[in-house]
Amino acid sequence: MRLKKIAGIVASCFLAGALLTGCGGGGGDTAKPQKEQTIKIGMIKYLNASEQKVDEILKKVEEKSGVKLNTHETIFYDNLNMMQMGLDSGSVQEISTYKCVGNYFVAHDPKYRMLKDHSLKMQDFFCFAVRRNDTELLNSLNKALGEMKQDGTLEKLTGEYITDIKDVENPPAVEIQHFDGAETIKVAVTGDLPPLDFISAKDGAPSGFNTAILSEISKRLQKNIEMIPIDSAARAAALTSHQVDVIFWAILPIGDDRPSDIDSPEGVNLSEPYFSDEVVHLDKGK
Repeated sequence: MRLKKIAGIVASCFLAGALLTGCGGGGGDTAKPQKEQTIKIGMIKYLNASEQKVDEILKKVEEKSGVKLNTHETIFYDNLNMMQMGLDSGSVQEISTYKCVGNYFVAHDPKYRMLKDHSLKMQDFFCFAVRRNDTELLNSLNKALGEMKQDGTLEKLTGEYITDIKDVENPPAVEIQHFDGAETIKVAVTGDLPPLDFISAKDGAPSGFNTAILSEISKRLQKNIEMIPIDSAARAAALTSHQVDVIFWAILPIGDDRPSDIDSPEGVNLSEPYFSDEVVHLDKGK
């Protein structure tokens, strides 16, 4: 599988790009020198690393890169909603998420601000995770994704649901076709990454980019897709316990500074990536 090769492109940037923050100002303003401070930063919980372990990794990144980071104290959250509440209450000063999610937050609430670009970048790659013995399902997902890349469907959906969406819009509704008598694939959806993984507050229906991807895959495989709401922190357990057949997962960079199992579910295989995005930070502005 090409996942390690892809992740290796950004191997030296693990978390450093996500955490080179606290320099003040958004939108690329020139940073003013300031006294080093400890910044509490909210992150979605990692599977196989404690908050203390993440802080240790940050110190190693700083030493290796020679780039001075503000002192960070990592605070884990089970989902994006709780992390947002932590930012709103002042429990953390920043939260770490993806650029498209940050754009969505800023567009929908002017109190949020995306911090200026970091000197070191980190980019994650999004894929599907299935149980290790579900090779037929994995192969069929990879085949559908390959066809979608080749015929331009994936690029079209990326534009429609990510890059070309208007700031004030929620992700467009998605209809998943039903095939009588066909096999049903159960897929976990969290709603934690709008406009990627999104659940409408109006009717509770899954929507957004990931759902649009699944709708297209359903047509190509002629199989039914059932969306199962799952908390972010419970995705891996839901998969291995057969509550669902597929979960969405992000591939983190692999490098000397990052333990290989820091966010790797046991007993699963990952599909080819279908999307990538930068890690960014948000705060509440001034």
